[in-house]
Amino acid sequence: MSGGWPGGQACLPSAQMALDLVNKRTDILPEYELELIHYDSMCDPGEATKLLYDLLYTEPIKMVLMPGCSSVSTLVAEAARMWNLIVLSYGSSSPALSNRQRFPTFFRTHPSATLHNPTRVQLFQKWKWTKIATIQQTTEVFTSTLDDLEARTKEAGIEISVRQSFLTDPAPAVKNLKRQDARIIVGLFYETEARKVFCEVYKEKLYGKKYVWFLIGWYADNWFKIKDPSINCTVEQMTEAVEGHVTTEIVMLNPETVRGASNLTSQEFLNQLMSKLGGKNPEETGGFQEAPLAYDAVWALALALNKTVGPLKAKGRRLEDFNYNNRDITAEIYRALNTSSFEGVSGHVVFDAQGSRMAWTLIEQLQGGSYKKIGYFDSTKGNLSWYGNDRWIGPGPPADQTVVIEEFRFLSQKLFVSVSVFAGLGILLGIVCLTFNIYNSNVRYIQNSQPYLNNMTAVGCMMALAAVFPLGLDGHHVHRKQFPVVCQFRLWLLGLGFSLAYGSMFTKIWWVHTVFTKKDDKKEKRKHLEPWKLYATVGVLLVIDVLSLMIWQIVDPLHITVEKFVREAPKGDLDVLVQPLLEHCSSDKMNTWLGVVYGYKGLLLLLGIFLAYETKSISTEKINDHRAVGMAIYNVSVLCMITAPVTMILSSQQDASFAFASLAIVFSVYITLVVLFVPKMRRLITRGEWQSDTQETVKTQGSSTNNNDEEKSRQLERENKELQKIIQEKEERVSELRNQLVERQALRSRRRPSTANQNHSTPLLPVPSNDPKSLIPPPGYPNPTPDNHSLPPSFSNSSNLYQPDGKISRNNCHTSRLQLLYK
Repeated sequence: MSGGWPGGQACLPSAQMALDLVNKRTDILPEYELELIHYDSMCDPGEATKLLYDLLYTEPIKMVLMPGCSSVSTLVAEAARMWNLIVLSYGSSSPALSNRQRFPTFFRTHPSATLHNPTRVQLFQKWKWTKIATIQQTTEVFTSTLDDLEARTKEAGIEISVRQSFLTDPAPAVKNLKRQDARIIVGLFYETEARKVFCEVYKEKLYGKKYVWFLIGWYADNWFKIKDPSINCTVEQMTEAVEGHVTTEIVMLNPETVRGASNLTSQEFLNQLMSKLGGKNPEETGGFQEAPLAYDAVWALALALNKTVGPLKAKGRRLEDFNYNNRDITAEIYRALNTSSFEGVSGHVVFDAQGSRMAWTLIEQLQGGSYKKIGYFDSTKGNLSWYGNDRWIGPGPPADQTVVIEEFRFLSQKLFVSVSVFAGLGILLGIVCLTFNIYNSNVRYIQNSQPYLNNMTAVGCMMALAAVFPLGLDGHHVHRKQFPVVCQFRLWLLGLGFSLAYGSMFTKIWWVHTVFTKKDDKKEKRKHLEPWKLYATVGVLLVIDVLSLMIWQIVDPLHITVEKFVREAPKGDLDVLVQPLLEHCSSDKMNTWLGVVYGYKGLLLLLGIFLAYETKSISTEKINDHRAVGMAIYNVSVLCMITAPVTMILSSQQDASFAFASLAIVFSVYITLVVLFVPKMRRLITRGEWQSDTQETVKTQGSSTNNNDEEKSRQLERENKELQKIIQEKEERVSELRNQLVERQALRSRRRPSTANQNHSTPLLPVPSNDPKSLIPPPGYPNPTPDNHSLPPSFSNSSNLYQPDGKISRNNCHTSRLQLLYK
């Protein structure tokens, strides 16, 4: 009458209606009258135990026990065999009760709760759900029902991803459902707990168009509107939270107009029950839906007892001979119930081998605050009758989980086109430079710049620019199967282009450093440049790259890999998540190979910077553009050393990575081509040194002279160093003589003041030295001619003063010699 399921509110009047009718019938138990003794168990097994013993040990003797709730039926049915009592339940749905070893005398007109599970599985398959969640109250009836559901869903290929349970407080379980993104939720709990659950559902916003709840159908129709002091949610909030949920309910009222054993149709039964309830609202009356089951339970009992009268009379016994030790009468009643088959107000009443009622399942949905029938399911035949009037808050049944849409990230087409234009213009510039260099390869100025190496540089630059195009190709342009070929093009074009372009520049700067930073004797050995050695150096660098790339591709070939990013929620209220994906060219040991390649190239770049710095002040006729090469090496090295690590860091950002790498290539190539070739073009245009046969004939004689210019320059450099040493020695000697002159003048001024004045007034001429060594000219210079120019007075005075001193006169310099030295 109260508690978790107050079904007695409508079932008790229904049972009394059946008893009244049975007792009035003369063809059913004419010599007996059935009497009902009832108590309120409150769906509490503890209270039910106390009441059970009161019934058993209080007169009169009871022949049949009729519990309502599953928890009470479990206790009563398990104990009833000790007193040889038949148990017939009208409201127990626990699957655990379908166990003949444990409950040998148990029957029920209420089908087992497991009868809901085939219907639920059928609906899951209809709406294409493969992932569900469950929340249950921790009682045996719901635990066993859920175990059966789990077995059935597993057989159907449906996963129960979340399974939550609670005893009294459902809040933590509901929060876990929300946290684990449960969408299709099966709830198994009594009506009072259902209100607690959906109050928490409202607080957690676990309802709406993204969610579907499956509940038990035997709650009162207005169960969510009943005021409950145990919850703090309003009726409006509860109504909002429960909207759209689906219930599965055993068909408890015969949908056909058939008169059964009681000679009443289902509609006539309802009319009598309503009058018996005294005008109470059926939605507010507990057990109103189960009332036909209680009515038919009394009729099943009456018909079974009526069927046992004849067999017992044949054995010389009567029903009133029953006591708690009499198994024979109990066995007769058991056989009669087990073979029961009649039409009741709830439909055709028949029991299976486990004593459970077999029936159809009604499927309803709460639409606009009231339940609407949307279908029936016959589990015995697997037949689903669908009305097609199901209604959803969203455009249709929600997804069983957040729909994840895989979306590939592609390179910005505007960026790709823009960079491709620059790369194309760079290739045209490379063609112009290459054509210019080939056409003017016989011009002396171009010849002295090693044009073949410059040609290699131009070709390498064009290959590097060509690598920009496959670098920007992705799944937007190329099918996934052809993508590894694009990866190969990227690697080979960039690798070989770098080797040709940078290798030829590195070779130039390395040769200049090798020749002009060695000792003089080694310089002489290498002063004749052999071009084949330069080409061989570039060839070695190119072969190293080709071999390394071939080994890489044979041992660990490149293939396409897909990088997954954090899922993103799209704009708008869509129940989807976007899974961004990005395609990469990679191999199993990509980092190892990149480390080897970057290490080797990095050393070449660093060495190139060092050589360019060391040779910045050297001038040579054989490679007249080595300073421009050094400038190009500076720019290329800096850009490459910055770009390589940055692109590795930005590999997950396709636009930034492509922009950084491609623009570094473009700028490097443009700088290299402009620095190397534009000055040559400018010189040939401004000076008119274009190639022609006439010019070459006129310049034949001059070219032989130019070949000796370098040697003459070296000879003059050596002579200049020797003269500098001589000048430094003479200047030191002159300084010493000046100091001695000052000391002598000071000494004589103290001794002969008057003489000193006379000497100063008379100019003196220098006496030339007789030392022949002092008059010998430096090597390579002619003998000096006499110079009649006068010397400064200081030199004249010093010569006069030092003339008597032999030591001083020996070291004296001739006037003409002094002038030569000062020149």
